[in-house]
Amino acid sequence: MANSDGTTTDLVYADTLWKAADALRGQIDAAEYKHVVLGLLFLKYISDSFEARRDQLKLELEADGITGPQLESLLENRDEYTAERVFWVPPEARWQNLQNQATRPDIATLIDDAILAVERDNRNLKGKLPRDYARRGIAPEKMKGLIDLIADIGFKGDRAKARDTLGRVYEYFLGKFAAAEGKLGGEFYTPRCVVRLLVEMLEPYNGRVYDPCCGSGGMFVQSERFVEQHGNKDEISVYGQESNPTTWRLAHMNLAIHGIEANLGSQPADTFLRNLHPDLKADYILANPPFNISDWSGQLLRDDVRWRFGAPPVGNANYAWIQHFIHHLAPPNGKGGGVAGFVMANGSLSSGSGGEGEIRQRIVEADLVDCIVALPAQLFYTTGIPVCLWFLTRDKSGGNLPKGGRIRQRETLFIDARKLGTMQTRTLRVLTGGDDGEALLADGLGDPNPESDIGRIVYAFRQWRGEPAPDWWDEAKHGKWNYRDIPGFCKAETTEGIGKHGFVLPPGRYVGAEEQEDDGEPFAEKYPRLLAELEECFGEGERLTALVRERLGGLSNGS
Repeated sequence: MANSDGTTTDLVYADTLWKAADALRGQIDAAEYKHVVLGLLFLKYISDSFEARRDQLKLELEADGITGPQLESLLENRDEYTAERVFWVPPEARWQNLQNQATRPDIATLIDDAILAVERDNRNLKGKLPRDYARRGIAPEKMKGLIDLIADIGFKGDRAKARDTLGRVYEYFLGKFAAAEGKLGGEFYTPRCVVRLLVEMLEPYNGRVYDPCCGSGGMFVQSERFVEQHGNKDEISVYGQESNPTTWRLAHMNLAIHGIEANLGSQPADTFLRNLHPDLKADYILANPPFNISDWSGQLLRDDVRWRFGAPPVGNANYAWIQHFIHHLAPPNGKGGGVAGFVMANGSLSSGSGGEGEIRQRIVEADLVDCIVALPAQLFYTTGIPVCLWFLTRDKSGGNLPKGGRIRQRETLFIDARKLGTMQTRTLRVLTGGDDGEALLADGLGDPNPESDIGRIVYAFRQWRGEPAPDWWDEAKHGKWNYRDIPGFCKAETTEGIGKHGFVLPPGRYVGAEEQEDDGEPFAEKYPRLLAELEECFGEGERLTALVRERLGGLSNGS
């Protein structure tokens, strides 16, 4: 059933659309096909937005008594569209024109020409859209089928709703393509539940948001959603970088669809070798870097200014990424400092090879580590092994928390979430709290429910930071709003306590074992009962062993 705003309908429709589009894929590799489909979705959206603005403009002009050639001239006035932040779509790129020619054998070439025309007339899109449709070798009849399929999506009418609809479809398709590509899918897509958790923990209300390995831009989209719910999205500015050219284009389309202005650099570039934002000091850093990579050109960067806590090993980029994030965090300014949340391999929590142990110790002693979250396995398309989240901060005074917080200097919170999550498929797990019905508002918007996986982690963190309870918090229903250590789940530890553990950071080492409920059976009664059950199991085991030997003996005798 659809919500009042149609959000559930959008997701059902997105799934139907995906199945139809995937059926048309045939033997085309998913990595190739995603650019074909997502590029056409973008063309359809900007064309529909253009036509909606054109219809509105026509009504306005006719109301002013303007008709005939003057009307037609003004309807083709580029400024009338760009002034309303609508992309100008030249005639050859308008969807109806493409659909009318979809039966032509050179339709792929016509799409390439349309994309070039859009880039030509919209400077901020130049070089940022997928091209080479003709080169991809898709049969004209399959291209026509895809065009007809996408033609049924309506992005006209209310611009905000149209953008919302396409945003959901685009994000849904990104996730589906990531699943189809398997390990390669992780290069451009971070699971939505992980991004949601990072954003809810960091609470990016305003300031500079930075992702130096931004993939398709999912961190920015979730940050913008958070800000829209809690403040004014014009109060954040977005900076990013991506080295893969095709993924860089996906990010630009994703952000354009969501109406997010961002500085992703003039071209794709390697973050380590060519830092496009060298002087940026960010208020919020969110990232899912390609961890454990060995070919990061570390041997060329031994004396880089970013390695304040020690040069990372040339064979592993984990601590290069961590120190890159620290380098770009805004310093304390009396109201707090920059904060970072990022995905990292579990090995980063305890590895001592290549000087990583010493680097980690210096980072902990500098009081930069705010929280470590151990995540369950199978959350990512790229790897089935569990990973962790690091949260760093320049200032533990609570000054950078919009509603205030307590001083937590020389403290770190450890959360062990390895037992959380629900298996969505045989190989993929999700954290609850980010989808429809799992948060306070429709479509997974608003604060996550306290009973959800994301809610349990987020509210433990906010309570530990001393943030005030949200207005909707009901102590009779949810318990008192104050932090407490929960064995097996969360533990606040001092820097000195971490030092006693040799500066290793796996949460399981700190949170201890989960408390077991007392079943009320006295030990004097339980022990003989369990012993009797064990003896019964031994006897059954001996009986089965004898039975197997008897059957095997029969086989050897030919019976």
